Amino acid sequence: MADSLALLAVLVALLVGLAAGKAWERYKLREGSWIDRRKARESPHYILGLNFLVSNQLDLAIEELTTAAGIDPDALEIHLILGNLYREKGQVTRAIQMHQQLLRRPRLTKLEHAYVLLCLALDFRRAGFVDRALEAFTEVLRFDTDNHYALLNLEKLHEEQHQWEEAYAIRQRLAALAPEEQRQHHQAILAFLETQLGLQALERQDERTAASRFESAVDLDARALPAYVRLGDLQHRAGHAADAVATWERLIAKAPERAYLVFSRIEAVSRELGDAERFPALCRRLIASNPVDWRARLALGRHLAAVGRPSDALDLLFDSLVHNPHAMAIHQVVWRALAAVQFDADRVQRYMELTREAVFYLDPHVCIRCRYRSTELLWQCPQCHEWNTFIEERIASAEDGEEEDDDNDAG
Repeated sequence: MADSLALLAVLVALLVGLAAGKAWERYKLREGSWIDRRKARESPHYILGLNFLVSNQLDLAIEELTTAAGIDPDALEIHLILGNLYREKGQVTRAIQMHQQLLRRPRLTKLEHAYVLLCLALDFRRAGFVDRALEAFTEVLRFDTDNHYALLNLEKLHEEQHQWEEAYAIRQRLAALAPEEQRQHHQAILAFLETQLGLQALERQDERTAASRFESAVDLDARALPAYVRLGDLQHRAGHAADAVATWERLIAKAPERAYLVFSRIEAVSRELGDAERFPALCRRLIASNPVDWRARLALGRHLAAVGRPSDALDLLFDSLVHNPHAMAIHQVVWRALAAVQFDADRVQRYMELTREAVFYLDPHVCIRCRYRSTELLWQCPQCHEWNTFIEERIASAEDGEEEDDDNDAG
């Protein structure tokens, strides 16, 4: 009986302790009154603030979350969100001040300290305080060794400073932490960083190291296209013209849609080797494998015009215009070829029909992550700093637009 009473007393004490612990977790004594810590989260201001945040109405989100934070000034997550919102609105100084105040709070857990530091580091980066941002991200990793966001931002900071060795080491850490299905993505980025290290070696005139870096890039990712281009250049410079052409043709085999990156190189070096048919044959293979490849037609047309066959060149160039009537590069070659045939009336008439609705522009490229536009193909976006995100943007031809209208009318 006594044992049963003792056991019952222990259970009651345990329940009382749990209840007290929950009450201590939920309530806080402030200025002589108890404050319910959950009120901030359960208040309509907090919920409304989150809804405005999701709908990208930042001013309204700040207003509601500020009210919610007033209910419980100790609600860490609300103050973190507010600071981040100020940063997104460009009020970086205010964001820094808020996050620095949060860091001064006593009894922050290790994880809370890491997240406040991460937000502060993002503030410093947005403000352009590179050294302070580097220091803060490094401090985050002291609290949370494998923090993905800290590692990723550190890598981007090193890339912006062209500190490729440091960026490469951090990407290796990220690759080691990634699940198996994401390893290929990390390998591709490592290949781009290897290419940058190769270019850095070229600036030092260390061609042997540069070639090794470019070869490593290709080994990491078979679609590391800039590495093929530069490796072929080195082989050509070293007197190995046949090897250079073979390297550039490997690029084409891996990414035929990017063959235009090495067209001029293959054409010039094939001429050096005395192989006049190699380049035209390559263009014809590309056209046969992809009937809408306007760049291969343009390259072959330019080649035929240069070797004194303007009539044959115009046939190819007109076919190229059918697939992309807006590209300025095609029109420039067409004008020269028309001049070579003394502006033959029939050909001029055909050209006018093909280009009646065309809008000329230099081949535009757009980043699929942030929509940054460039007139040339870039391997790293200068705005969002992501790798290999540019695609060629092409305006639909007038015929395509008419066909779509007909389909809509039929529907």
